[in-house]
Amino acid sequence: MGKGLKIAIGAAVSVLLVAALYLFYIFDPEAQPLFPKCPFLLVTGYECPGCGSQRAVHSLLHLDIGAALKYNAFMVLALPYIFLGIYLEYFGGKKRYPGIEKFFFDKWSAVVLLVVIIAYWILRNLL
Repeated sequence: MGKGLKIAIGAAVSVLLVAALYLFYIFDPEAQPLFPKCPFLLVTGYECPGCGSQRAVHSLLHLDIGAALKYNAFMVLALPYIFLGIYLEYFGGKKRYPGIEKFFFDKWSAVVLLVVIIAYWILRNLL
């Protein structure tokens, strides 16, 4: 993939991300029909691990961390992990810190992450 194409893709992704964040900042997902409802919740009545993420993003953009944690604590607490992965993959972190990538993103870390997601899914519906 050429350098120009990578820059174009990066620019397009950046524009889409900024547009999505702007929509989440302006419109409250709880009050607007613009945002889709969770199909798992609608069918079963139980929350999936992602339920509340839209409201949590809206709250984070308004710097209301308490509300964001109430809506979806796992998503809020997973953001540093997600940003670390983006840094390692797209901003040269792999070359600078190969040990960090191996520790946080090998096959066993994927298993641990899956177990944590399933545990969160179960616990949020029991509590």
